[in-house]
Amino acid sequence: MPLVRIDVRRGKDAAYRTALGQAVHDALVAIGAPKDDRFQVIAEYDSEGLVYDPGYLGIHRTDDIVFVQITFNDTRTQDQKRQLYKAIVENMGKSPGVKPGDVLINLVEVKKENWSFGNGEMPYA
Repeated sequence: MPLVRIDVRRGKDAAYRTALGQAVHDALVAIGAPKDDRFQVIAEYDSEGLVYDPGYLGIHRTDDIVFVQITFNDTRTQDQKRQLYKAIVENMGKSPGVKPGDVLINLVEVKKENWSFGNGEMPYA
C-alpha cells in the first residue's frame, strides 16, 4: 500500500529515475511491504521548482538532491522506519550513486481506511 513520490532536478535520464524507484521499492519490501505492491510517482523539476537548503542541520546537499515521500499505513515501528531510511540511502548509493546527504525522506502515515486502489472500494477497512 505504499504510495511513493520521488522528486529530482530535471536532467537525469530514465535509467537513473528507474534506479531511484527500485531503491525505494527494495527498501520497502525489506521491511515487509508486499513485493507486488508498487505505486510510484517520479517527477522532475527545474531549479525553481525544487528548492532546498544546501546545509540545513549540517548536512551537505547538492543539486543531485532526491526528495522521497512515502505514504503508507500507520503500522511501522520506529526501528522499521530507521531500517527503511538506512536501506533507501544505501540502495540509492549503490544505484544510481546518490550521496547520503542528498537523500531527503518524509513518511506520511495514514489509517488503513484511507486507501482505495480502484473501483471505489476500501480494501483495508
